[in-house]
Amino acid sequence: MFSLDQKYIQRLVESSPDIIIAVDSSGTIVYYNDGARKSLQFGGQEMIGRRADDIYPSIEEARRVMKAMRDSGDAGRVSNFETVFRDKNGALIPVMISGSIIYDDESKEIGSIGFARDIRRMRMREQLATAGEIAVSLAHEINNPLESITNNLELLARAIEGHMKDAELATENEHLEAIRAGIGRVTAIVRRLDEMSRKGVYETRDYMNGKRMADLAPREAVALPKHISEATQAASLPVPSEQSWPLASMAVLVLDDDVEVVTSLADVLRAERCIVHTAMRPSAALGVLRNMKIDAVISDVVMPEMDGYEFYMHVKQEMPQVPVILMTAYYYDKDHIIKRSKLKGLEGAIFKKPVNPAKMRQMLIAIRQKGVAATKPPIAPPVPPSSTPPQAGASH
Repeated sequence: MFSLDQKYIQRLVESSPDIIIAVDSSGTIVYYNDGARKSLQFGGQEMIGRRADDIYPSIEEARRVMKAMRDSGDAGRVSNFETVFRDKNGALIPVMISGSIIYDDESKEIGSIGFARDIRRMRMREQLATAGEIAVSLAHEINNPLESITNNLELLARAIEGHMKDAELATENEHLEAIRAGIGRVTAIVRRLDEMSRKGVYETRDYMNGKRMADLAPREAVALPKHISEATQAASLPVPSEQSWPLASMAVLVLDDDVEVVTSLADVLRAERCIVHTAMRPSAALGVLRNMKIDAVISDVVMPEMDGYEFYMHVKQEMPQVPVILMTAYYYDKDHIIKRSKLKGLEGAIFKKPVNPAKMRQMLIAIRQKGVAATKPPIAPPVPPSSTPPQAGASH
């Protein structure tokens, strides 16, 4: 039978990746393992004989750990007690320590031993999880206002056309471009946070006085994100002429639980001469659909009462002829709402807010054209000429 001798046990403790430090009753370090050397960067000979206070950022913190052991009520033992060590370069290392006071045969305190685990990686994982939650929330809470700003910017760009001299118009267009660039930068920052959280890379940079801050600066040059850039180009397109309003009189229902998104998107559609109905809850939208003739629905994905997929399925069941377009403020379809809806026949999806006005316009034009084509009566095929030769006339 295999038995563990003292040398084998010593080698196990010495090779442990955890920090293992033992001190005598006066607080002098008497044992310092390889895991401690690697984590704290002090050599063993440097630390043997030194005060244990030297591995803490302050003597008060060292005393707090010892007090926790003495007050534990478990024979001087603590488990998973959080504290902080300081390495040779002065860097602070958060650790989780399990330790105990050592007593002799007469129950006299002769020292203590601590087993500490560097929890920086665990903290980083926690930070990434938190960053992921923040990224999802930020995408929704920031992209909805950006949707309103983008829509109003589109309306403003149209309003100034034809009302200013060329020089004035050039100046105002520069101001509009600056606003679009700001929208693009905010969008890129939120996207950067989302990428960091999903890729598992939490990057920081110096802020001030040794403090750190998350590095959310976009990695690409100050280029606008694609859908913002497309929206910028769309806003520069000429306004449709009086004779060319392909969406005129098209009845569109806008559904979103954000009042600014509903209002601004409705205004953009009215500028296209659409007839616009609005709703902020799916139940209200279904009420409109049951009582009004609607040519298309533009709906948010994440809403109270039901999500976009559930809403789409209600519409598909009751009014299968009404096309639905889904839009979302999130950067990815985390619940596969849009994907599941497409499998069931969803007409279209504008995946991210801010919505690209040109893309939305083209989607609605395609829906209208499809609807017109479906209502046209089929054209009867031409009748081929008769192949029967004419009969000879009667003789007179």
